[in-house]
Amino acid sequence: METIGTWWMWAGFFALVLAMLAIDLFAVGGGRRHRVSFKEAATWSGIWVGVTLAFAAALWAWLDASSGREIANTRALEFLTGYLIEKSLAIDNVFVWLMLFSYFAIPLELQKRVLTYGVLGAIVLRTAMIFAGAWLITQFHWLLYVFGAFLLVTGVKMWWFADAQPNLADNPLIRWIRGHLKVTNRLHGERFFLTRIQAGRAVRYVTPLFLVLVMVELSDVIFAVDSIPAIFAITTDPFIVLTSNLFAILGLRAMYFLMAGMADRFSLLKYGLALVLVFIGAKMLLVDVVKIPVLVSLAVVAVLIGGAVALSLLRERRELQRQH
Repeated sequence: METIGTWWMWAGFFALVLAMLAIDLFAVGGGRRHRVSFKEAATWSGIWVGVTLAFAAALWAWLDASSGREIANTRALEFLTGYLIEKSLAIDNVFVWLMLFSYFAIPLELQKRVLTYGVLGAIVLRTAMIFAGAWLITQFHWLLYVFGAFLLVTGVKMWWFADAQPNLADNPLIRWIRGHLKVTNRLHGERFFLTRIQAGRAVRYVTPLFLVLVMVELSDVIFAVDSIPAIFAITTDPFIVLTSNLFAILGLRAMYFLMAGMADRFSLLKYGLALVLVFIGAKMLLVDVVKIPVLVSLAVVAVLIGGAVALSLLRERRELQRQH
């Protein structure tokens, strides 16, 4: 696998990730039960974006000095484009989390614990999938076409079912868990498991919070299948793919609490995300025919997401005017 990452760049990046994880897990609300406020989430979202941009600037400066301006510009743009794509697609993941927490009636102060494990699981999963994907693409170039077709179909399906509301009561995994494990009828604080004495023996129960954790981890697996091939459409360098992906994930928990109170305002955002997947899928299918510059890809993704947000807010304003 060809990559710009040297051993010390990999080591430095993973050290930075560990440091950021420690800050995110223990500084953002600490290790205690905590209700994350909008102001706190907005502050930390800004910090994560700032750290990401600082990393991009440092990467550009190093490559500019060691490999030349052209490579520095290309790789930095690839990093920023990959980050924007992953951050954009993660918004759909946030919507799923909101639906899960609402369905299971999980209060805000308990959501932090679930998302902590969710983020940790996502980092491990994405790292493994990215290395596996990078190796497969170097061995089997035709997989780019498979990924492209998959993203194209996924984008069309997302557009078609954008307004559909999934019925969690009929979810096969939830039904399987309820059928094979003993589930308590109510929450027990931050506990995932509970032991009760019945007929003189200890019986192990899981709480609804455990069901939510399982669904959060499953949702990340599903969204990783979309987002990782999408970044491979920009670059196949595992260092760029992994760093852009993990930087987006590290700020995901803060972004969730930032959007928790205003997700309903972005009613058209899923259509924008669907168009992003269609564009990236088409780019991968045409990879050997038309070379779309990274800067163009970055601009297209930014316009599609920004346009969807702007149209959503405009739509909300018009609906409020009609009501009055």
